[in-house]
Amino acid sequence: MDGVVRRLARRTETYLVAVLVVLAAIVTAGRPEFLTAENAFDVLRNNAFLGIVALGQLVVLVSGGIDVSFTAVATVAQYLMGLVLTTRGITSVWVALLIPLPIGLTLGLVNGLLVHYARVHPVIITIATLSTFYGLLIVFTGGTWITDLPMPFQEFAQYKLVRFTTAGGAEYGLSTPILFWGAAALLTWVVLNFLAVGRRIYALGGNAEAARRAGFPILRLQLFVYAYMGLLAGMGGFVQAQLAQIIQPNAIVGRELDVLAAAVLGGASVFGGAGTVGGTILGVLLIAVIRNGLILLRISSYWHDAVIGLLIAAAAAITAAQERRRRARAVRIHDA
Repeated sequence: MDGVVRRLARRTETYLVAVLVVLAAIVTAGRPEFLTAENAFDVLRNNAFLGIVALGQLVVLVSGGIDVSFTAVATVAQYLMGLVLTTRGITSVWVALLIPLPIGLTLGLVNGLLVHYARVHPVIITIATLSTFYGLLIVFTGGTWITDLPMPFQEFAQYKLVRFTTAGGAEYGLSTPILFWGAAALLTWVVLNFLAVGRRIYALGGNAEAARRAGFPILRLQLFVYAYMGLLAGMGGFVQAQLAQIIQPNAIVGRELDVLAAAVLGGASVFGGAGTVGGTILGVLLIAVIRNGLILLRISSYWHDAVIGLLIAAAAAITAAQERRRRARAVRIHDA
């Protein structure tokens, strides 16, 4: 029993669940409508984009890298999808989904190649590609909004696998954006925990030099993690377009902070080699509950980013302290 308690106490997920419970109790005390099934489904639906791309960021962070260009990748992917749908008269939602995925994957491969061959820190590379991808999109489109998405695309966003009805007659339930988030989480969990590439990604992030000396295919691993990030950015762009029912080139860029915060809060180490799917989902839920709670409590939106920034700083500091303790413990064991 003591062993179970000690293992739970060492897990980031345990503290995140405790923080979520406390936050939920505080917000519910001020706004009872927070703790309702309708609000819970709304929170999940509205944060599906954040949840999907945070899972891609998790994989990149575990490998020891970082990617801040995913908002531009998602924007380019969803905009090109919107252009094809509206100019070619395509109404199939499933055909629409096939458009942003390869675009995101291709742009992710560009990031992977640049990170590997340029030998520059990934944050510099991906800031450059964020600016390049987004800038080129604005140059060629003029920043024009796409507002006439086909009707089946709108109906698909409103479809609910499980439906409930409020006393006032409004419908809510398990909608398609939540299903996409769940599918992305399942796929990422399988990749990181059951495939050889997942174990190699953890090894690369834990000690890149050791992985290189062990003969790991570093180029292929880096291409995989950045392509995976691009693939999920493409899926996120598709889901965000469903949620908004309009494609605005400036709707996603600028949300990098929330995604990084969710992944880091969930336990993904900024030094690589650590992070879980469950922790990342809890990190997303924590960001979502904080934003939803601040809105319900009618606290100025100017405070939202300040709170998120403080959380990132706190999480990064805790991660750094854990990393120092881990290295100190390894040194003691080695000396013994």
